[in-house]
Amino acid sequence: MLVTALATANANDYLSERFRTAYEFLSRPDLAELPLGRNEIDGEDVYANVLEYDTVPAAEKELEAHHDYYDVQFVVRGEELLQYAPCDGLATVQAYDEHDDFCLLKTPEPVSSIALHAGELAIFAPEDAHKPGCTLSKSAHVRKIVVKVRA
Repeated sequence: MLVTALATANANDYLSERFRTAYEFLSRPDLAELPLGRNEIDGEDVYANVLEYDTVPAAEKELEAHHDYYDVQFVVRGEELLQYAPCDGLATVQAYDEHDDFCLLKTPEPVSSIALHAGELAIFAPEDAHKPGCTLSKSAHVRKIVVKVRA
């Protein structure tokens, strides 16, 4: 599944060498045993953040966005709802932090949503604001790997 504006479709090469490196990493059989936190893959070009958390209602969070990296969000265990919207025109909740490559944006109404279950991934480009970690049907404990791929 790929959802994007036609105007940005050609700018995102989801089969580039960096993405292939990310997909290969996510094919490892030991994802459930990786240590939490940052796991090195290819320096600053491709690396993985291993996370565990309990999902919360979407209304308790805002959308996040990154300028320098794509997010390849892969659920190892559990399930969650992710909301997303194009960044353009969204109000800023927390200003962009260049060091952390992170900002928060106001969730628009309506907002698009997708469900991710164990073994599924979603990729968010720098132009995509996204809200991971939301409750799908009931609160769930999620183990997720977010592979950061330099844009």
